[in-house]
Amino acid sequence: MRRLDRQDNPPAPLRRYRHGQNTWSATCPTAEERQRIWESLDVMQSGRCAYCEGPMGEGNRHIEHFRQRRNYPQGTFDWANLFGSCNRAGTCGRAKDQCGPYPPEMLIKPDVETPDVFLVFTPMGTVEPRRDLSAADHLRARETIRILGLDGPLNQIRRAALCGYLQTMEYFADYANLFPEDTGWIEELEREVRSTAHLPFATAIRHVLTRQSD
Repeated sequence: MRRLDRQDNPPAPLRRYRHGQNTWSATCPTAEERQRIWESLDVMQSGRCAYCEGPMGEGNRHIEHFRQRRNYPQGTFDWANLFGSCNRAGTCGRAKDQCGPYPPEMLIKPDVETPDVFLVFTPMGTVEPRRDLSAADHLRARETIRILGLDGPLNQIRRAALCGYLQTMEYFADYANLFPEDTGWIEELEREVRSTAHLPFATAIRHVLTRQSD
């Protein structure tokens, strides 16, 4: 889960519809209009799920209402309420819609808040609340993990994605211990982190490379 930058202007198709006048359905918005919405979501999310950062593609994604339509119908066509989610069972938007009632303010919203403040990914592919959070923020982190199913079936998938980077992290850690006066490795590590920013599970990769779970 990473911070997302949302465009201020909603996609044009959303301006045609209003809560109370229209209902989100298989044909509303139309297939062409949904494609326009996806184009805006892809600008924000770079083709990755808003929640798990896994890759998405045709047949493996859906337009996700952050606040569920059944509980917040007035947000049905609200651009600020829409994300792109993967379709993986038991995680992300699918998990959220099946987890039962919860206070909506409990969930970390990645285009408003910085998930890095709350969550840390480990080399084993798991995700945990950060240490030293306030009690309220620790609860929000834990509930976000639970509601979105971020610490379950995804762990093995993330662990596989991290496998090669564990060796890279160990190389940098060993070099720093052997040559404590040589700081040139820091710039090299920063380049490595930047080179992975576009990849699925990039936040987990960055946390492992920079040893944020130590």
